[in-house]
Amino acid sequence: MIDRVQASLFLDEPVANVPQVSPVRAKALASMGIFTVRDLLEHYPRRYIDLSSVVTVEGSRIGQSCTICGTVHEMKLKKPRYNLQLVEMAITDASGLIMVTFFRQPWLMKTFKAGDRVAVAGKVEFSYGFKRMTNPFIEKVGDGAVVRGKIIPVHPASGKISAAFMLRFVQEALGLARGCEDPLPLELRLRYRLPSRGSALASVHDPRTLDEAKAARRRLAFEEVFLLELFLMLRRRQEVADLEAVRHCVDGPRVAALREALPFSLTDEQQQALGDIFEEMAAPRVANHLLLGDVGTGKTVLAAFALAAAADSGGQGMFMAPTEVLASQHFDSIGPLLEKAGVPCGLLTARTPSEERRALLEGFASGAVSVLIGTHALLEPDVVCPNLTLAVIDEQQRFGVGQRQRLLQKGPAPDALYLTATPIPRTLALTFFGDMTLSYLHSRPRGLAPRATTVLQRSDRGKAYDAALERVRAGEQVFIVCPLIGCSAEERDGRSAAGDDEAQHPAIAIEDEGDYEADNLAAAETEAQFLQTHVFADYKVELLHGRMKGDEKAKVMERFRSGQSQVLVSTTIIEVGVDVPMATVMIVEDADRFGLSQLHQLRGRVGRGGLPSSVFLVSASKKPEAMSRLKAMEATDDGFQLADFDLSLRREGDILGNRQSGASALKLVNVTRDKGMIEAAHKDARTDPDLSLPEHRFLAREVEMFGRREKRAEEDKDAHHSRRS
Repeated sequence: MIDRVQASLFLDEPVANVPQVSPVRAKALASMGIFTVRDLLEHYPRRYIDLSSVVTVEGSRIGQSCTICGTVHEMKLKKPRYNLQLVEMAITDASGLIMVTFFRQPWLMKTFKAGDRVAVAGKVEFSYGFKRMTNPFIEKVGDGAVVRGKIIPVHPASGKISAAFMLRFVQEALGLARGCEDPLPLELRLRYRLPSRGSALASVHDPRTLDEAKAARRRLAFEEVFLLELFLMLRRRQEVADLEAVRHCVDGPRVAALREALPFSLTDEQQQALGDIFEEMAAPRVANHLLLGDVGTGKTVLAAFALAAAADSGGQGMFMAPTEVLASQHFDSIGPLLEKAGVPCGLLTARTPSEERRALLEGFASGAVSVLIGTHALLEPDVVCPNLTLAVIDEQQRFGVGQRQRLLQKGPAPDALYLTATPIPRTLALTFFGDMTLSYLHSRPRGLAPRATTVLQRSDRGKAYDAALERVRAGEQVFIVCPLIGCSAEERDGRSAAGDDEAQHPAIAIEDEGDYEADNLAAAETEAQFLQTHVFADYKVELLHGRMKGDEKAKVMERFRSGQSQVLVSTTIIEVGVDVPMATVMIVEDADRFGLSQLHQLRGRVGRGGLPSSVFLVSASKKPEAMSRLKAMEATDDGFQLADFDLSLRREGDILGNRQSGASALKLVNVTRDKGMIEAAHKDARTDPDLSLPEHRFLAREVEMFGRREKRAEEDKDAHHSRRS
């Protein structure tokens, strides 16, 4: 028992305590994020070399990976340029010769010599008349030895720590950690047929077969996501442990009056999501609910019902949005409905006049105003709420953790309802928002006009502008989205080298993008000038971007919304919340520069009235994968299907837009591949989320260590940003 405890404690000792890890090597490991023995053992192989596939030189196939056993015939050290050295090795067997090249590994000249019998494993290529391998795995073998059945792990390495040294350190650490306690309850290991932690660590770093390595990775991946779910849930419980929750009345007169005031009926999906929200608000615990809804699915109206329930319970509500435009639209859309239901509400932004602000805050502080809708202005110290029981935060990912906490601290223990139109797949949401309850809205209400999406090459962009001009003539409006704001005079002058079409059509040069015609990206400022002069000369073209002052942006949007301007050229500032019913066409320049989820958010800005709409995605990319990704936008209007596809191509952080707690811990979990595992881990974590059972004591310690590593990761991230700034 003592040995098991010692082996378990060894995991959290400094990596310098591992034999053969000198202080210099410990420093090099630290630069790779490896500080403890646990970090070292969680530095998993990035691939494996299967030496069981042994063939002759003659029998090897071009383009396939294999192992060849032969004799070193000749070795040469070459220096093709002053800062590059390479070792070229000729290896022969009874059937022929293969050339092997090693870049930046001159020490191999001392390790191997002509006449050595070696095994090399890698991908076979053909060039300059010979079969070749580049930077393969190489190992000496004894004369007459038969090479078969061995699996070689290849760990991520660095310039100071080679893969061979990394494997040596890992093997030493495995020996001292052998017999460590297993944090996973026995019942879970039996249910899912998972090996022990010690066995899995040994197998993932030194497997006898590839199937054994796969089983080990499955076990360790489940442990990763299980610990993350427990960490999120336990942290949430600790945050609200001393708070006295409000059990909201969810069937009161104001909720009923709001239902009567609605000019439409809720869909079945909306009813289900509202039931989830009401269940959390009525429960004897502080609600922490995330409503994920595709663009135009009606999240705001469900938030209005939650605010009405807060008023029915004698409480007040605050509704925070990331922009003035969005806050104003929320006030315009649900404010009148709430007033009809007997829920007085007001709007507070940075542009609210001082006298109006003073009267509004007095009314809110006295309880005469039940709901306050606004922007970051709600966070100001003079915004006092005597009985805040519900905080609604729209597009929650656009606020920092501290900002969200400041809003929640306006009341003693308010329920939290978060809204997001970012289509986050369920498994991704469970992984990174495991401390929240979730509801989804996938379907846009019936009766909305159809929306068509078309992908065009830049050379065909005229089709998009012809369609836009036709719609403008019919009294409709157009969004044109560009990835950049503007370009410098030097960059504009440099465009003369482009073709005639590119010289006439403003763009901005970007380095190292060889797949672009003349290496150009459309820029909003010059695009607006060009379109006003050449395409929409008889109409008003305006420009909107994030560097404009708040008053200026608001005036531009108001003119566009009221129809005073017909074309709005913008950056992605319009991605969220802009609601212009007469906008029926969107053209996105250099669309391959955006993620699918962001493109879906953008196209949600058109088709919000009763008119059919069109979205044109323009790209100059020649890469087949870039065009096939955009073609997915033509195939479906479901944001969650697109997010699943986007997630299979990109990192989780690209979908979420920012770093989430636990991201650093997920080294093996793939949220697209491991859907079933994530669902199971989330469900299992909820059976004892506070880890109060005696048999979960060691598991509780592991979750605590998980939290410490997360804190360290956050501190490292903050330090990195400080150094950069």
